[in-house]
Amino acid sequence: MPEQELELNEASEGGKKSKKLVIFGGIGLVLALLIGGGVWFFMGSDEPENTDSQTETETSIDAKPMSMEEANYVGMPRPFLFNLPGVDRARLVEIKVQLMVRGDDSVLTQKHIPLIEDALLTTFSAADVQKLSTQAGKDELRQLALLNVQNTLQPITGKKVVEKVLFTGFVMQ
Repeated sequence: MPEQELELNEASEGGKKSKKLVIFGGIGLVLALLIGGGVWFFMGSDEPENTDSQTETETSIDAKPMSMEEANYVGMPRPFLFNLPGVDRARLVEIKVQLMVRGDDSVLTQKHIPLIEDALLTTFSAADVQKLSTQAGKDELRQLALLNVQNTLQPITGKKVVEKVLFTGFVMQ
């Protein structure tokens, strides 16, 4: 009887080893296939097929309009911090601003940061506390700031350099 139990234990251990071997072999095969697929995907040809629609796209890229150029963002070096008089008390406002420009205009914008800061601070300090309490008032302030910055820079640069004024931080206490 003890000999039969010993033989059964050895047989079950052999069965466990073969099951583990099959499982690890299957996992290895799946990993090999995944690695091979990844290599095939990333090592594929980078040259696109030559079609008529692609030729049209390539010719139109050379003459792309100003709005299709890559957007660049110019952050103001420091946030705008100012007081606004309110009905019951004065409010402290802090606004962090970034400007969206297209193409190489970011160099022009960075060159004229003092003018831009002056235009923005003038616009912000004329704001109304009641309006800034609503999203519509903040949107209106953003539009006024954009117009003021564009009007300030246009005589110097000869074009509208700034496309958008973005508030990346807005705190009112």
